[in-house]
Amino acid sequence: MAITALPTDDQPRTSDPFDLRTTVAALRARTPKITLGRIGGLAASVVLPLIPITGFIVVWHLLTTNQVVAWLRFNRMPTPGSVLDKFSARLGTGAYYDDLFASVQRILLGFGLAAVIGIGLGVLIGRSRTARKTLRPFLEIVRPIPAIAIVPLTILLFPSSEQGIVFITFFAAFFPVVVSTIHAMDSLPKVWDEAARTMGAGRWTILRSVVLPGAMPGIFSGLSVSMGVAWICVVSAEMISGQFGIGYYTWQAYGLLDYAGVVVGMVSIGALGLITAWVVELTGRRVNHWLPRAQ
Repeated sequence: MAITALPTDDQPRTSDPFDLRTTVAALRARTPKITLGRIGGLAASVVLPLIPITGFIVVWHLLTTNQVVAWLRFNRMPTPGSVLDKFSARLGTGAYYDDLFASVQRILLGFGLAAVIGIGLGVLIGRSRTARKTLRPFLEIVRPIPAIAIVPLTILLFPSSEQGIVFITFFAAFFPVVVSTIHAMDSLPKVWDEAARTMGAGRWTILRSVVLPGAMPGIFSGLSVSMGVAWICVVSAEMISGQFGIGYYTWQAYGLLDYAGVVVGMVSIGALGLITAWVVELTGRRVNHWLPRAQ
């Protein structure tokens, strides 16, 4: 019968998957360490944003409750309590969610088209001298035109107000994206192209593996600005020519002298803008995960 020699101190021991010490060590390695610094950072990220919000609400409550009339008139402004009551009432109605869905749908369509077309056209202008000389002057002529100024033309051009609002949103969001993409193309070091060509990379390989990854930080900066501009213009377009949407609700509340409803619309717009901006920023972090970050 063969006898297996026990491992000595000089020989490596084979780890047994059922060994209790090995299992405990593995669990400790996988468990994230919760330190006082991390707890303090999480608490600060929650508490610090609440300080200006709470201060604003307190000042708002004092001014409206006491009906202060000085350089500004607060005797007609709704109190935070009346806005909260109105908001609670709106949450219980289906019309409120229909308005939210309509505005979000318009934003997604307009912003999505602006992102795809703007990035594509920006890359073309940034990489081609012929495209730059041909298209850049036209873009600079059209870019200063406010999106709200084309509302009368959209009413004439499009058969429905829905299509017109989406086009206005696209028009407003398009230019920050295309301009930021062009600037991101121009800021790329020329040595990157030269190094890739020296290693035998073709034009499409350079574009896919060098140019686009290097330009993505600048492109997402433009996308973040574009999202904010898109919300401004979609709400304005809904106020002018919409039949539903959070902007339309806000304007209708003002027409009915429902000032608490106006503030509810404003808060809803701000919340939606915050969420969509956070989604764009989170996507940018995922795409640009290779960037070095400060610890």
